[in-house]
Amino acid sequence: MIQGYGENILEVDLTSGKVKVRKIDGKTLQKFIGGIGIAAKILWDETKPNTKAFSSENLLVFMTGPLTGSPMPTSSRCVIAGISPLTNIWGEAHVGGNFADGLRRSGFDGVIVRGKSTGPVYIWIHDSEVEIRDASSVWGFDTWKAEVLLRNETDKKAIVATIGPAGEKLVKFASIVCNGVESRVAARCGLGAVMGFKRLKAIVVKGSKVLHFYDEKNLKQAVLKLLRTFPKESEAEKVERYVRVFKGIIDAGGAPIKNWRLGKYEPGYRLAEELRKTKPYFCRYCPTSCTESRLTNKGERHMVWQAWAPLGLQCLIGDPEALQDAYTLCNKYGMDSISTGSVISFAMELVEKGLIKREGMEGINLNWGNSEAMLQIIKKIGEREGFGELLGEGVERVAQHVGGLAKEYVVHVKGLELPAHDPRASSAYALHYATSNLGAAHFAEGGVIAAALEDYYKLANFISQDLGYPSRLNRFEPKGKGVLVAKAQNFGCMIDSLIACYFLVLYHHVQPSQFTELLRYATGWRLDLKEFMKTGERIFNLKRMFNVRRGISRKDDILPLRVLTHKRGEGEAAESLPFLGLMLNEYYSCRGWSEEGIPKREKLVELDLKECVEYAV
Repeated sequence: MIQGYGENILEVDLTSGKVKVRKIDGKTLQKFIGGIGIAAKILWDETKPNTKAFSSENLLVFMTGPLTGSPMPTSSRCVIAGISPLTNIWGEAHVGGNFADGLRRSGFDGVIVRGKSTGPVYIWIHDSEVEIRDASSVWGFDTWKAEVLLRNETDKKAIVATIGPAGEKLVKFASIVCNGVESRVAARCGLGAVMGFKRLKAIVVKGSKVLHFYDEKNLKQAVLKLLRTFPKESEAEKVERYVRVFKGIIDAGGAPIKNWRLGKYEPGYRLAEELRKTKPYFCRYCPTSCTESRLTNKGERHMVWQAWAPLGLQCLIGDPEALQDAYTLCNKYGMDSISTGSVISFAMELVEKGLIKREGMEGINLNWGNSEAMLQIIKKIGEREGFGELLGEGVERVAQHVGGLAKEYVVHVKGLELPAHDPRASSAYALHYATSNLGAAHFAEGGVIAAALEDYYKLANFISQDLGYPSRLNRFEPKGKGVLVAKAQNFGCMIDSLIACYFLVLYHHVQPSQFTELLRYATGWRLDLKEFMKTGERIFNLKRMFNVRRGISRKDDILPLRVLTHKRGEGEAAESLPFLGLMLNEYYSCRGWSEEGIPKREKLVELDLKECVEYAV
């Protein structure tokens, strides 16, 4: 009997309609912890090198972690993994809210979805009971409406993770939305489209199970000790913190402006000031808040950097009301706001350069700063209508379709659009984007930790003795960044497996050694700091080998031409370009990989990943 975690993982085969419960052995759990680690192990074992994203053989894995449902702050988080239809390699997305807590209390630590249904269905999980139900009555509805209808059909207190029309219509960057109008979103990599392909509208959970942990008394005491170190902030002070962070990113030259062409955009500061009209919004067990809610005559809206920057700064739109409308549309349709803003800004540049003819735009005047056109295009993408049919494929496929100089202007890594932090303002982000198993991702796999240790975010006293950084680094200096990024990624894979939120690290400076203590009290597993970091390294390398098996190597660890070669000439990072080759050499050496970016056999044996040796060098 595993203490505290790992008892039951639900398997649902949508082709056969059969449901069963899987138990993972204790040795595997200790090797891969939970969350993204266990998801990676499942996907490695049960997919093939040529498994297609849109196939019955692709799995969709929803996983919680050993801290989920515990007293630990931010512990209600879920990871979702599968082969990405956007990138055709490893895909993962993370979501807060309260879905993860509800899933564990319903009796399951995770859900593996395989196969494909012949008609629309949803999965209803309640107190260890599982039903596959017909979803015809909610198919076609947006995520907000579907959430209400599904709770009416099941239980008013149920928690819903659903796709919208974008997922149903296989938009390659479709998301999975939890909590209805609160819109906690598993956004990246297009896993909502995998649900759509499987004809799975939603997973609905409700549970009353009391969760037990290995040493509950000491777990609670450790959490209380941790909470005493957190700053006491009023709501106004929390909001002010985000004003500083938003402005700080712009000041650092980190804002993506005009499809990554400019270094300054003054309306960006006015958008940051809009935050003062908000109040913090919290996920379950969250003391921090990463989202600001804005009360308007249209109801409560959310303001987040990863929506405002791609939809606003990248498209030169500074109207807060229009951006709120755009973000609401993304959430209702179920689309990643980062990729949506990126593909629209890319289209604006293609129109500007004459590579897309205005005659084919169906009367939409897709010029820089045209908020009405942006809103029209979002609807077209969500419905896969007209020009939106092409844009729904993501920027890489748009560039391939348009041809010519379009490849000079496209911005992505491994097919995944860049998040709202310019890697020319942070060497750590540059290297992390290039090497992350997802493609360009800022939070997953710990890139945000590496950037913070460079002082990119201007966070007071952000250091880490555990990682070996008692002082912060120069963010433009390439030397030493290979080691920094590798350590941050290993730590990040542990955070993604436990599962916790990166804001615990960024704003409350929770260190790896503190997580080892919490893990020990939750499960009884006694990992020291070295073993903790080695486990994160194992998980990162397993995901890398998943991609190597699908053809990924150094040729793919590259940044877009615009980022590598284009100086913006203004702002704090005006003349900065990343020294990617130099950093990659150090990174591969530190990781024990070949010059081609392939983990070596001896490294995989050291990490107890013998199942991957066949694909090593």
